[in-house]
Amino acid sequence: MGTGRSATESGDKPSATEGIHTDFSEGMSYGDYLRLDTLLSAQTPLTGEHDELLFIVIHQVMELWLKLLNRELDTALDHIRVDELQPAFKCLARINRIQEQLIQAWTVLSTMTPSDYLRFRPSLGRSSGFQSWQYRLVEFKLGAKDATKIAPHRHRSEIAAQLEAVYRAPGLYDESLRLLARRGYPVPPEVLGRDVTQPYMAHPGVEAVWEEIYRHSDEHFDLYELAEELVDLEDAFQQWRFRHMKTVERIIGMRRGTGGSAGVAYLRSALERSFFPELWSVRTKL
Repeated sequence: MGTGRSATESGDKPSATEGIHTDFSEGMSYGDYLRLDTLLSAQTPLTGEHDELLFIVIHQVMELWLKLLNRELDTALDHIRVDELQPAFKCLARINRIQEQLIQAWTVLSTMTPSDYLRFRPSLGRSSGFQSWQYRLVEFKLGAKDATKIAPHRHRSEIAAQLEAVYRAPGLYDESLRLLARRGYPVPPEVLGRDVTQPYMAHPGVEAVWEEIYRHSDEHFDLYELAEELVDLEDAFQQWRFRHMKTVERIIGMRRGTGGSAGVAYLRSALERSFFPELWSVRTKL
């Protein structure tokens, strides 16, 4: 018969599970908090093909990361607008970690072979990653403005309105250059007053400002750090674009995309466009 003494009183080591709560009949569990029933029921393959679930999961996970990335990018923009660089740096550092996850996702998808994909590709119809409105928000905020990219979302007025607002707002680089101007740097007026709905074009006056900051980084360390955070962001974004392009090429070759894009050719052309051109060209000057 038992003595009624606890494990501690009897000198025995307590169980590793002792004290763990197990009754959630009237309380919130881990699954309840994360709404796992909703989340895990969102994967609904249209065929019985094995790799369709992989395809859906990878793209849903990317959309979750893009949701967080957009939030951090908005917060960074808010801080830069009021000259609060340290909190902005935290957001930008987190964005770079998120991008690491996005880049690695392509390595999982690349385990799918062409024959695996072609078994369920017809079920996609005209749906395509080209239609990711969260990705478009990121591109617009980074300065890659293109009104035609809003068109696939006109049937969803709330999403189209969100894209339109970001399309017409200054992007991350615009806000960074405005900050430099507030700090007294001679950012050219035509750059500060430019039409922000158009893609940014490199300007020698802006390159000269960044050159001054890089050459005297000890005196302007927070602006120097801002420049490097932006370079890190674009570097990682271009790596994501490259891995995307190579994964698509590996799986479908030079076929057109399901949404009608030129596929690999379109993705490759995006690699030629820079968000923050002077931050790259200034390196040749130093």
